[in-house]
Amino acid sequence: MQDNANSELPAPKHMPWNKGKLTGAKPPLRQKHVWAIRTKLQIEQRTRDLALFNLAIDSKLRGCDVVSLMVEDVAPNGYSVERATVRQKKTGRPVRFRIDGTDPPSGGRVHQNGQ
Repeated sequence: MQDNANSELPAPKHMPWNKGKLTGAKPPLRQKHVWAIRTKLQIEQRTRDLALFNLAIDSKLRGCDVVSLMVEDVAPNGYSVERATVRQKKTGRPVRFRIDGTDPPSGGRVHQNGQ
Protein backbone atom coordinates (compact mmCIF):
# COMPACT_ATOMS: atom_id res chain seq x y z
CA MET A 1 0.00 0.00 0.00
CA GLN A 2 2.77 2.40 0.83
CA ASP A 3 4.46 1.83 -2.56
CA ASN A 4 1.22 2.74 -4.29
CA ALA A 5 1.03 6.07 -2.40
CA ASN A 6 4.58 7.05 -3.44
CA SER A 7 3.95 6.37 -7.12
CA GLU A 8 1.07 8.87 -7.21
CA LEU A 9 3.22 11.87 -6.23
CA PRO A 10 3.55 14.42 -9.03
CA ALA A 11 6.95 14.75 -10.67
CA PRO A 12 8.83 17.98 -9.86
CA LYS A 13 8.06 20.65 -12.43
CA HIS A 14 10.85 21.77 -14.76
CA MET A 15 11.81 25.43 -14.33
CA PRO A 16 12.34 27.23 -17.69
CA TRP A 17 15.87 28.64 -18.12
CA ASN A 18 14.54 32.06 -19.11
CA LYS A 19 11.92 32.50 -16.36
CA GLY A 20 12.06 36.07 -15.09
CA LYS A 21 14.54 37.17 -17.78
CA LEU A 22 14.00 39.83 -20.41
CA THR A 23 13.19 38.11 -23.70
CA GLY A 24 12.64 39.43 -27.19
CA ALA A 25 14.37 42.26 -29.05
CA LYS A 26 16.80 44.33 -27.02
CA PRO A 27 17.95 47.87 -27.68
CA PRO A 28 21.35 48.26 -29.37
CA LEU A 29 24.42 49.01 -27.27
CA ARG A 30 25.22 52.67 -26.78
CA GLN A 31 28.65 54.04 -27.63
CA LYS A 32 29.60 54.39 -23.96
CA HIS A 33 28.69 50.73 -23.32
CA VAL A 34 30.78 49.55 -26.27
CA TRP A 35 33.82 51.46 -25.01
CA ALA A 36 33.26 50.24 -21.45
CA ILE A 37 33.28 46.62 -22.64
CA ARG A 38 36.37 47.22 -24.80
CA THR A 39 38.21 48.85 -21.90
CA LYS A 40 37.30 46.02 -19.51
CA LEU A 41 38.53 43.39 -21.98
CA GLN A 42 41.78 45.32 -22.50
CA ILE A 43 42.43 45.67 -18.76
CA GLU A 44 41.80 41.94 -18.25
CA GLN A 45 44.08 41.19 -21.25
CA ARG A 46 41.42 39.04 -22.92
CA THR A 47 42.77 39.54 -26.44
CA ARG A 48 40.69 36.84 -28.12
CA ASP A 49 37.43 38.11 -26.61
CA LEU A 50 38.34 41.70 -27.51
CA ALA A 51 39.06 40.73 -31.12
CA LEU A 52 35.74 38.86 -31.42
CA PHE A 53 33.85 41.75 -29.79
CA ASN A 54 35.43 44.30 -32.14
CA LEU A 55 34.72 42.09 -35.14
CA ALA A 56 31.07 41.74 -34.12
CA ILE A 57 30.57 45.45 -33.48
CA ASP A 58 32.51 46.78 -36.45
CA SER A 59 31.23 44.29 -39.05
CA LYS A 60 27.61 44.46 -37.83
CA LEU A 61 27.30 40.68 -38.15
CA ARG A 62 24.67 38.82 -36.15
CA GLY A 63 25.84 36.85 -33.13
CA CYS A 64 25.18 33.48 -34.79
CA ASP A 65 27.36 34.53 -37.72
CA VAL A 66 30.22 35.72 -35.49
CA VAL A 67 30.38 32.54 -33.42
CA SER A 68 30.39 30.38 -36.55
CA LEU A 69 33.43 32.19 -37.99
CA MET A 70 36.57 30.14 -38.39
CA VAL A 71 40.14 31.41 -38.51
CA GLU A 72 40.24 30.31 -42.17
CA ASP A 73 37.45 32.83 -42.93
CA VAL A 74 39.61 35.83 -42.02
CA ALA A 75 43.12 34.35 -42.24
CA PRO A 76 43.37 31.58 -44.83
CA ASN A 77 46.73 29.79 -44.77
CA GLY A 78 47.66 31.69 -41.61
CA TYR A 79 47.77 35.14 -43.21
CA SER A 80 45.05 37.71 -42.62
CA VAL A 81 43.24 38.98 -45.68
CA GLU A 82 42.35 42.58 -46.42
CA ARG A 83 38.72 41.74 -47.17
CA ALA A 84 36.57 38.89 -45.92
CA THR A 85 33.14 37.68 -46.96
CA VAL A 86 30.71 35.86 -44.70
CA ARG A 87 27.34 34.46 -45.78
CA GLN A 88 24.65 35.35 -43.25
CA LYS A 89 22.65 32.43 -41.91
CA LYS A 90 19.39 34.35 -41.59
CA THR A 91 19.26 36.04 -45.01
CA GLY A 92 21.72 33.94 -46.99
CA ARG A 93 23.29 37.12 -48.35
CA PRO A 94 27.05 37.60 -48.30
CA VAL A 95 28.46 40.38 -46.13
CA ARG A 96 31.81 41.69 -47.30
CA PHE A 97 33.95 43.70 -44.90
CA ARG A 98 37.45 45.08 -44.81
CA ILE A 99 40.00 44.21 -42.14
CA ASP A 100 42.86 46.62 -41.62
CA GLY A 101 45.48 46.96 -38.89
CA THR A 102 44.76 50.53 -37.81
CA ASP A 103 43.29 49.57 -34.43
CA PRO A 104 45.90 47.74 -32.32
CA PRO A 105 43.56 46.68 -29.47
CA SER A 106 41.38 44.57 -31.76
CA GLY A 107 44.21 43.25 -33.88
CA GLY A 108 42.60 44.75 -36.98
CA ARG A 109 39.59 46.98 -37.31
CA VAL A 110 36.74 45.73 -39.48
CA HIS A 111 34.80 47.97 -41.87
CA GLN A 112 31.72 46.95 -43.78
CA ASN A 113 32.03 47.47 -47.51
CA GLY A 114 30.50 50.77 -48.63
CA GLN A 115 30.10 52.27 -45.14
